[in-house]
Amino acid sequence: MAETVPTTAFMIAKKRGSEEEEDGGAGDQWALVPKRTAGDPVAALANVRHEFGEHGGVNMSIEASATFTVMDAETMSRMFSGELGPDRDFFIYSRHFNPTVLNLSRQMAALEGTEAAYCTASGMSAISSVLIQLCGAGGHVVASSRLYGGTHALLSRFLPHACGIRATFVDIDDLEAVRAAVIEGETKVLYVETISNPTLAVANVPRLSEIAREKGAKLVADNTFAPMVLSPARLGADVVIHSVSKFISGGADIIAGAICGPASLVNSMMDLHHGALMLLGPTMNAKVAFEISERLPHLSLRMKEHCSRALVYATRMRKMGLKVIYPGLDDHPHHSLLASIANPGYGFGGLLSLDMATEERANKLMHHLQNTTQFGLMAVSLGYYETLMSCSGSSTSSEMSPEERAQAGISPGLVRMSVGYSGTVEQRWSQFERALSLLHPLPKKQQQHV
Repeated sequence: MAETVPTTAFMIAKKRGSEEEEDGGAGDQWALVPKRTAGDPVAALANVRHEFGEHGGVNMSIEASATFTVMDAETMSRMFSGELGPDRDFFIYSRHFNPTVLNLSRQMAALEGTEAAYCTASGMSAISSVLIQLCGAGGHVVASSRLYGGTHALLSRFLPHACGIRATFVDIDDLEAVRAAVIEGETKVLYVETISNPTLAVANVPRLSEIAREKGAKLVADNTFAPMVLSPARLGADVVIHSVSKFISGGADIIAGAICGPASLVNSMMDLHHGALMLLGPTMNAKVAFEISERLPHLSLRMKEHCSRALVYATRMRKMGLKVIYPGLDDHPHHSLLASIANPGYGFGGLLSLDMATEERANKLMHHLQNTTQFGLMAVSLGYYETLMSCSGSSTSSEMSPEERAQAGISPGLVRMSVGYSGTVEQRWSQFERALSLLHPLPKKQQQHV
């Protein structure tokens, strides 16, 4: 295996000059997370070097080239040997590194408080690349039993068939069961979602990271449901993964992913001979990277509004007698946990789950919410400015068997709502109440309030 990453050695630890050291590293393009702001994702993002456009524009330019020229023939061989790379503005091919995508990677690393990041074409490509890189052929993963259906299928079906990676699914609330599931010398990864899809269970990242370190495994945390709300790497996670398509994008118009973690991991994944990112090629388009980079500055504002409205709706739904799952409610089993590990000021997440008991009642409610009162849209995904809703058991968790869904706590009538921020709170709540009133029969407690 090559000891360097040809053309692209990710020089995070580049030596700083005295001027950069004095100002906390803000002037160094590789000082991704200056220590003075490492605990605050907003401050860390604001402290990343601002990339100006080619002609002095306040926005960076989009480097749309697939390939890059050199002035001297010998320069190309020096890049392929790893002597010259993006830390000195030498680029060969955008499947390796692209200047626009690299800038977004710096921002994502700052957001999550990691040494480095690499942005990919989708969230699933980020997840699969990390698992393949860390586990290798025949490795073992201990995974939460409460995962997105696509991730569950990847771990339970595709990876065992494709490369012999095996997974054991456990209730991560039971820390002793997690510890017992680890196979000494074989378990490479402990995999969790910080807030699970769609049951909104919260992972105890600090305790799980202790178990991972104790057992010689890496804790990989999917933070798609909780950007800004949680910072898993700052809580002990080794790798943080995002489906950037969701809250970070916010527009339901982009498919993208990100891997945030140690520079050593990013380097290994970009190795010409053994790197999962380099050889599988889940490359992010530079135009997509530009779009996302322009949306990151207002991510914190959007998340606060998503979370604020979710708490209002969940509180009112519970008062009506509905069975609502939301970590911001004091009867949620992980309410105190999330309150203790969340970043201050962002609330408890922008999703809630409403259990209507049966798929038929769930579908009727969603029909009226979309087609009668215009409360929201029946669609998968999340993080959009309009409320999106789906019956998880027959949609985003349909890859799981009925037994697996039951084990994960997904009832047939569970409606996952990604709470949007369009319209006013009272306008949208009135629309919800009107849709609910069209369901018959209603529980007595609901009838008193509708």
